[in-house]
Amino acid sequence: MAQLQSTGNVTVKDGSGSGQKYLIPLALVTSLFFLWGFAISMLDVLNKHFQEVLGLSISESAWVQVCTYGAYFFMALPAGYFMKKYGYKKGIIAGLLLYAIGAFLVYPAGEAQSWPFFLVALFVLACGLAFLETAANPYTTVLGSPETSEQRLNMAQSFNGLGVIIGPLVGGLFVFANKSESIEAGFDSVQLPYMIVGAVVLLVTVLFFLTPMPEVQEETLVEDTSGHVGKSLFQHTHFTLGAFSQLLNVGAQSCTWGFFINYATESINISNQEASILLSSGMVVFMVGRFAGTFFMRFVKASTLLGIYGAAIVVLLLIVTFNLLGQASIYAFVAFFFFQSITFPTIFALGVKDMGKFTKQASSYIIMGIVGGALFPPVMGAIADATSTAFSFILPVVLFAFISWYGFKGSQIR
Repeated sequence: MAQLQSTGNVTVKDGSGSGQKYLIPLALVTSLFFLWGFAISMLDVLNKHFQEVLGLSISESAWVQVCTYGAYFFMALPAGYFMKKYGYKKGIIAGLLLYAIGAFLVYPAGEAQSWPFFLVALFVLACGLAFLETAANPYTTVLGSPETSEQRLNMAQSFNGLGVIIGPLVGGLFVFANKSESIEAGFDSVQLPYMIVGAVVLLVTVLFFLTPMPEVQEETLVEDTSGHVGKSLFQHTHFTLGAFSQLLNVGAQSCTWGFFINYATESINISNQEASILLSSGMVVFMVGRFAGTFFMRFVKASTLLGIYGAAIVVLLLIVTFNLLGQASIYAFVAFFFFQSITFPTIFALGVKDMGKFTKQASSYIIMGIVGGALFPPVMGAIADATSTAFSFILPVVLFAFISWYGFKGSQIR
């Protein structure tokens, strides 16, 4: 018979009484962070790749971001409603299946040598990512003490950092390895990596299907927390500002990551493959930053750390924007990844904190904010086309300034 166990403010329904019942489920959930880290970081390679293969401008190549992040806007709320009715496990399995289908669709898109078909494949894949992020982020925050939810999510998201390291390396190995700029060769080079990814995702799907997963019941959280009784979802200002901050954060991340290779090849005159390796080095810094941020949160409030890191990002990107250190400005860009590493999980955890029965719904809206990754890259691309790639980084400077304010002030629960 199923047992109900209290974990902080949440109730977890599970068929096992073992204190170790979360170990395997959390390990599997952590693998999801790796999978979508890989998918997102591959966009940076695809962006530059199709500029050259198809002769696209920077703003036109940003359609890889538009289709990927745009999928979150359309799928986040349906994913939230799906999981509210069927639970986290089925939501994760649905997301993995969509991810695999999208990855496998890259093959016929390559055979057809069709840019629109390829964008459709990315859209389907990203619909799966929307399911996974809508499920895995809140699932990680509520499986344990609310006081350590930010630390727990940052730790799980640290493995997302491993995925974003592998993505550019795979891109450099497969996509940029072929020096031919023909359209046929350009599409052929993206087929194999996505076929491998699709097979791996299917394997993970089987593991989730076979593994018992505890289902979290958050219904009493708000009622048990002073000051939140009777509030509607949008009356929680830390949530609404968090959703807006996530929109800006993912938009800024998509801009900075997506145009890193452009910036590196223009500012220090290196090849695409060398720039992809340099981007991968930045992702190593990103992963280190995740682990370091998790450690620092033991001593500094997550909201305060977000504010400090946001301010540091603004300074570093101003160096990049105005090329204040000459060619050495690229090192300021690499350092940026350290501080940007905690922004997504910390904003998410702060936004859904103490949301109780609204947790899944709040998660959906915050994940919906990932559409920022579709909205801002075309704007930044237009700025780059009109001025320079370096100056276009003034856009993420402004976005991260607001995120810093959210950490210091906007995230306070009222």
